Amino acid sequence: MLKRYLLAPGPTPVPPEVLLAMARPMFHHRAPEFDQVFAEVRDGLKWLFQTKNNVLILAASGTGGMEGSISTFLSPGDHALTINGGKFGERWAKLCKTFCIDVTEIKVEWGRAIDPQLVADALKKDPSIKAVYVQASETSTGVSHDIKALAAIVKPYSDTILVVDAITALGVFDIKTDEWGLDVVITGSQKALMLPPGLAFVSVSPKAWKLADQAKNTAFYFNFKKEHENQLKNQTAYTPAVSLIIGLQEVLKMMKAEGLDGVFGRQAMLAKAMREGLQAAGLTLFAKESPSDALTAVLAPEGVDGQAIYKNLRVQYGITAAGGQDHLKGKIFRLSHMGYMDRFDIIIAVAAVEMVLKGMGHPVKLGSGVAKAQEILLA
Repeated sequence: MLKRYLLAPGPTPVPPEVLLAMARPMFHHRAPEFDQVFAEVRDGLKWLFQTKNNVLILAASGTGGMEGSISTFLSPGDHALTINGGKFGERWAKLCKTFCIDVTEIKVEWGRAIDPQLVADALKKDPSIKAVYVQASETSTGVSHDIKALAAIVKPYSDTILVVDAITALGVFDIKTDEWGLDVVITGSQKALMLPPGLAFVSVSPKAWKLADQAKNTAFYFNFKKEHENQLKNQTAYTPAVSLIIGLQEVLKMMKAEGLDGVFGRQAMLAKAMREGLQAAGLTLFAKESPSDALTAVLAPEGVDGQAIYKNLRVQYGITAAGGQDHLKGKIFRLSHMGYMDRFDIIIAVAAVEMVLKGMGHPVKLGSGVAKAQEILLA
């Protein structure tokens, strides 16, 4: 028998309580029963996003939220600034070009965070830029960007919005949507929200809605204005993912019971234990600065194929992690610690990495990383 462990950066494990909630008999999405559930989760999402603004719920992956955050707010020929510090930062530019947006791309070395001054300089050079697109947590590299600093730079520009992909950030570390002045914040169900894939969530500020009123791009399904009008009445424009929304109701109850500070504190502790445990085992983190508390990207030791590490974790020990993407394929592997995770998930992950490396002939002292992780998790 081989027990399975899901330590990939999405989808992440789903708590049993949530699975049971989603197994309830189906009810119709236009029935009063759905209205009550939808109203509760809408209110809970405001709490999670730390915003007074309505949070849209879309039947889509996080990329659907990203796409709508371009088509809703920009017109063909508008100018956008995108931060490309990894595979998902790269996606912003591709999406913008799909909608005929003029893109200025700031390329950041993968493994590093954006220098906010580069954004300040770009906006000063061209104040016609209408939107700045960035990741809070770049999933492909395990790096977080300083969203608070970027918000302070963008905020004074009355016709420019900051759009944040927080798909592997929201519910992991503190993101103060209203206090920092974040205009659009996006996340997905299958990350820290502990649900199966299938829902995207988007908060929108009054400043961003004003831009939407001027936009001339066309969208049918990802029409945020239409969704907003419907969701204010606790309905959706199109058929929602009813079972996932029922599961979300349970997730929000669990998160509120732990409290935001409790959630962020637990995620920070797990991230620290993972990082320092793997380093104590002789490994090097890929993130050169600002490591994300959502996941840890690790350099494969010299002469060892990172894809083989990733494969052996799954085949030999039942642990699904993630490999590197694009030019990082074979050079790194990634382990998640977001969402439904606790101390022993970290110990299992570090122990398994040590065992895989030992089995591949790499010199590693078994237990060295585990011991370090245990020290941190006992604190």
